[in-house]
Amino acid sequence: MRTHVDLPVSLSRDSAEPLTAQLAGWLRRAMLDGTLASGERLPSTRALAAQLAVSRTVVTEAYQQLYAEGWLDGRHGSGTFVADMEQAPRPPERGAYVPAPPPPPADVINLTPGDPWVRDYDAAAWKRAWRRAAELPPGDSPDPYGLPRLRELLADHLRRARGMAVGPENILVTRGTGNGLDLCALALLAPGARAGVEDPGYRVARTVFAARGAEVVPCPVDEDGVIVDGLPGDLRVLYTTPAHQYPLGGRLPIPRRERLLAWARATDATVVEDDYDAEFRYDVAPLPALYGLDPSRVVLLGTLSKILAPDVGVGWLVGEPGLLARIAGLREAVGDRTSGPVQQAVATLLERGDLDRHLRRMRLEYARRRAAVVELLGPVCRLRGDTAGLHVLAELPADMVPAVVERAAARGVLLDSTRRHHHGEPRLHGLVIGYGSASLTDVRRGCRILAGLIREAR
Repeated sequence: MRTHVDLPVSLSRDSAEPLTAQLAGWLRRAMLDGTLASGERLPSTRALAAQLAVSRTVVTEAYQQLYAEGWLDGRHGSGTFVADMEQAPRPPERGAYVPAPPPPPADVINLTPGDPWVRDYDAAAWKRAWRRAAELPPGDSPDPYGLPRLRELLADHLRRARGMAVGPENILVTRGTGNGLDLCALALLAPGARAGVEDPGYRVARTVFAARGAEVVPCPVDEDGVIVDGLPGDLRVLYTTPAHQYPLGGRLPIPRRERLLAWARATDATVVEDDYDAEFRYDVAPLPALYGLDPSRVVLLGTLSKILAPDVGVGWLVGEPGLLARIAGLREAVGDRTSGPVQQAVATLLERGDLDRHLRRMRLEYARRRAAVVELLGPVCRLRGDTAGLHVLAELPADMVPAVVERAAARGVLLDSTRRHHHGEPRLHGLVIGYGSASLTDVRRGCRILAGLIREAR
């Protein structure tokens, strides 16, 4: 391990970007390109502030942001260090993350979106959580809101991860996004009511609303997210993904968020906000959740499927207490519930800080993979949505997409296109590249193959 290193940082006071964001961005790039190696000791906040001629607060806040994202480690009495970025496997220690056997077939690289990386996990924390759940007796009357203890812990998680000031009275524990959508449809949509869904957008939302008897209305999106101007005035519900639009990757700007909420108030509509991967951001500050801007008009859905694993089957629905009481009543009437032992295990992961540590670790892992995608595909096509989440959109001409997908599959690289995410005739064309479920090595290898195919097709 190297010791202290002098950082050749240059900050511009003429830039519109805050000094803290400039410094955090420079340090991220330095860690990704190897200028700062794993285990490298950074200067103290006082020393770096003096070197850069800035206030100590600038450096402290930049370090805190990088701690939260998993880039830095703090060692009591020793200083601040670059987190471990080594890819080679090491002998597992007590409580260490251990790789599970890779799923077959090993020669296929899956770059389709939707799944996170589940092969590295804290085995000791996982076992401890389930031992704790097994020690508790089975329940005979499940709470339709979810376990009170878990709701309190989720409220604290949302405060820390999303800056949302909510209490347990605002939270109902679900089995995931699909279950949360179905509960919203049950409570908010009468048969024949019109429900808006982003186009292109999440197909499960269309399926759930249609299954509840609603008329699904496609609502166009652009590179920033849902287009507010022109939204129908008779929608009862609008489903949207403002933190990282699926699948185009846009982040809905604040002015458009405010116009969307004004539309909802004027039309008495409810906005269902899917916050499915908002915990993962790269080089950008978080934007406030729609729910935090107007809780009276928004229901927020969250899930552990991207943070931890889809197989866990736990999510949350955030809303005003009156609406949650109605949803809880309907939930009891139809016999819908979230597994008690699973809730107990998740509560233990949250209570001990294990989930937070896993989230910080995965932020770092996904940042590496996202950087590889940008490095290899950026020179051959326009990328959208690379500042957040676990996927990017690679724009390509419509006539090129099918051939590239077919040739990539022949080379062992599985790809997804925008076509299947449209409700009607596709208006935007390209590949939806998911980098969550493939290793960094496979992401690099798959993107090199894809870049070569795009060059050939052009």
